[in-house]
Amino acid sequence: MSLSRRHFIRNSAAFTLGFSGLQTLLGYAPTRRDGFGPLMPDPEGILDLPEGFTYRIISRAGEQMSDGLYVPALPDGMAAFPGPDGQTILVRNHEVNTGASATDGAFGADNELLAGVGTDRLYDAGSAGAPCLGGTTTIVYDTRWSEVISQHLSLAGTVRNCAGGPTPWGTWITCEESVVTRGEVTSKDHGFNFEVPARASGGPADPVALTAMGRFNHEAVAVDPASGIVYETEDRDDGLIYRFLPDEPESMQGGGRLQALAIVGRPSLDTRNWQETLVEPGDRMDVEWIDVEDVLAPDDDLRFRGFQDGAARFARGEGMWYGNDAVYFACTNGGGAQAGQIWRYEPHENEGEPGARGRLELFIEPNDSELVENCDNVTVTPWGDLILCEDGPGEHFLVGVTPGGELYRFGRNALSGSEFAGATFSPDGSTLFINIQHDGLTLAIKGPWTS
Repeated sequence: MSLSRRHFIRNSAAFTLGFSGLQTLLGYAPTRRDGFGPLMPDPEGILDLPEGFTYRIISRAGEQMSDGLYVPALPDGMAAFPGPDGQTILVRNHEVNTGASATDGAFGADNELLAGVGTDRLYDAGSAGAPCLGGTTTIVYDTRWSEVISQHLSLAGTVRNCAGGPTPWGTWITCEESVVTRGEVTSKDHGFNFEVPARASGGPADPVALTAMGRFNHEAVAVDPASGIVYETEDRDDGLIYRFLPDEPESMQGGGRLQALAIVGRPSLDTRNWQETLVEPGDRMDVEWIDVEDVLAPDDDLRFRGFQDGAARFARGEGMWYGNDAVYFACTNGGGAQAGQIWRYEPHENEGEPGARGRLELFIEPNDSELVENCDNVTVTPWGDLILCEDGPGEHFLVGVTPGGELYRFGRNALSGSEFAGATFSPDGSTLFINIQHDGLTLAIKGPWTS
């Protein structure tokens, strides 16, 4: 059974009652629904999907790209942008860490292709003759013909590019999930964000670290298009949620102010719910923001200083996405069963101004691995549902969440024990792109989304 956008509006009243009103009507205990129907076994043994949906592998780690370089390993977060002639530009992270084999990078088995790129295109050429191999690649894809037009390297020399987020001005902010410091392997400190233009052609972007956005174990970002404020997650068991207020609109390199999220009247709140439940699903709390100083944090202590000053603590903030006039983010091992939480932050209409307080809601906390287990990347669908990418210890599913907090399985990794990553829809809404990370696959999924 496929569910149309009209079906969601009619049966859940999502866009008239709002998410919290729906949860009041339905109760806060998450439940399973049919979604798009039962998953059908894939005869190729790669991806089980509901009836009527199909996929195509559009990119594999190790294959040669249009620029002569190779697709790096470990594809992770990504986002889709409108391209020329109705095409889609897909900017994709690669979570390649220090110490990785050269075969995991873009430059060949012995980095023999690096000379053709130039070390000036690398953020970090390394201390021992081997460059850092993380970064991003860009795929130009035609959804009308389900055809790859080109692929190229779009950022080079970074470390462990995990997730990130698209900006309203047509760039991808990619995040380093590492705070490795300059030493025997690296020639620079890491733990920064970088901005990558969504371009259909051209060489790697200028590798400029966005230092004012803070140095920490970055995971993802989301931009509020009304204010231009950038929200950031930190992938630590005791991490914070940050926001960055740029000094100049749409200029991440121009400096700005970094702040950490705190709950009004509940300083240093532990939202993880590990030892006791301090936040219930459906709770909506007013938020204030605390200035963070010394954002380069040579001791990787932003989260400790912020918590001491009253910021709230979160359990591994990972995926983050803007949609439905809110910022959604996943806390991968939050909740009493440490199976994950999804939070929803509603920016104030005057977000960033003195006294303007947004509201934070614990959207779902299932505490049931049969519903969802250790959600990581998250995206908002064109019709208002969420799609979550699981990264837990067992089987891995793509899990949908309706506006009322009901969950359904949309896809299953039938190939391996690898996590899903990078879920994002094409601008025309026809195609869902995902990665199967450890198998190095990027897939395009089509089907009856709105039939």
